[in-house]
Amino acid sequence: MGVLNVTPDSFSDGGHFLNPQAAIARAHQMIAEGADIIDLGAESTRPGASALGEQEELDRLLPVLDGLRDIAVPISVDTRRAAVMTAVLERGADMINDVNGFRDSASIRAVANSSAALCIMHMQGEPSTMQQAPVYRDVVSEVSEFLYRQVDALILSGVSRSRIVLDPGIGFGKTREQNLDLLHSVATLGNDRWPVLIGLSRKALIGELTGRTVSDRLAGSLGGLIAAALNGANILRVHDVAQSLDCLKVAYAVLNR
Repeated sequence: MGVLNVTPDSFSDGGHFLNPQAAIARAHQMIAEGADIIDLGAESTRPGASALGEQEELDRLLPVLDGLRDIAVPISVDTRRAAVMTAVLERGADMINDVNGFRDSASIRAVANSSAALCIMHMQGEPSTMQQAPVYRDVVSEVSEFLYRQVDALILSGVSRSRIVLDPGIGFGKTREQNLDLLHSVATLGNDRWPVLIGLSRKALIGELTGRTVSDRLAGSLGGLIAAALNGANILRVHDVAQSLDCLKVAYAVLNR
């Protein structure tokens, strides 16, 4: 899954693809590099980020969605607003990636009757405050309980089980050790029933482990990518598609010998 942020303030590529034509060109580049899904987001959810207005989010998303209408891979839209979900589904979005985990009943209503895939992500708190001393008694069990509870809520609304993907939300209200516990337990989170999406590309966790700045976290991100894949991740959300795919090809060639 290739990351495409049409934002001025995302932690890694903010401002690079705010122009719709630049974003469309970047999507085509990632597809050529081997991306299976493009994940399009218009609101930064980095730690400390302020909320974006609904209309501004749509103004950023819709021109890019329209420009990518005929591409050969699915488009996921990263949003937590029900009205935005409704609008992008009408424009052909194939997946909704909700950092709020469909905790808003309006969001469930917005997606229930579509055929789109749905990614439930765990986040403790809100982006503006989520990294202010997150606390869990047992992070793996608590995140799992939340994800399964939201699965039940979607299924009760008529969503097919086959449409659901789970994301433990690396970096969304977790300390370094809590993030590592979750990455170590990816297979447990999926419980052999749901695909698990992992996004750790260039995140603060990589910086904490390596001491590198955002612009110099490719090698660390690739290490985390391989660890997540070996631990059972099914979808890997990355900024660096070509390098990530090369890394996976080599690792799987050796392991499947």
